[in-house]
Amino acid sequence: MRAIVLICLLHAALPFSWDLSGPIPTLGPGSECVTDSGSCGCCTMLKEMDRLTTYFNTTLNTLEKEYEQTKHSLDKMKASRSAFSASLTNDKTICHGPYNFAKLLSYKRVFINLGNGYSADTGVFTAPHSGVYSLALTVYSDTGAPGGKMVACAELLVNSQLVAGPREGNERDQEDSTTTVVALHLKAGDTVAVNLPSGCFICDDSSQHNTFSAFLLYPTE
Repeated sequence: MRAIVLICLLHAALPFSWDLSGPIPTLGPGSECVTDSGSCGCCTMLKEMDRLTTYFNTTLNTLEKEYEQTKHSLDKMKASRSAFSASLTNDKTICHGPYNFAKLLSYKRVFINLGNGYSADTGVFTAPHSGVYSLALTVYSDTGAPGGKMVACAELLVNSQLVAGPREGNERDQEDSTTTVVALHLKAGDTVAVNLPSGCFICDDSSQHNTFSAFLLYPTE
């Protein structure tokens, strides 16, 4: 019996393996298991251990491949993150318009600029990745006195083309505001900006009423 245990331990410890591809010994008349059932049991056990080892190695390889694929997908998602949000002014009160010409607005106070797609110098957001983006624009104005003539409006431009133009014109009160939110498919390099059309008037202060935002919902490439 000690010799059988020693054989089993040697199989587990040494780098070589036994050829157990043949049929499992059976207990029957004339078989070696009749005279040495201990050896037969050891061989059967080792064959089962080899089968389980193969199964576990195959399963482990599959899990490792799935892990690498998942990690690659997550790394790709992290690399493609893009979001920005900004308001018109840092702290002091500022007004734009009404002008006799159109003017691109630059939103100076940047809350977040993940991916560095937005430029506070130009007011232009450049899509760093192709995908579906959410674009939002809030327009607010204050005439400073009730009943003053006012048209709070602006235009959301993509590649210099009008996409949406929130507009609120009311001469009976002092303040007006309006908001637009759209989801668009942008290609890498597409530009998004806000235009103040002729005749429009907006004001902002430290309350950050006028905001311009965009973020990537999901990449498409």
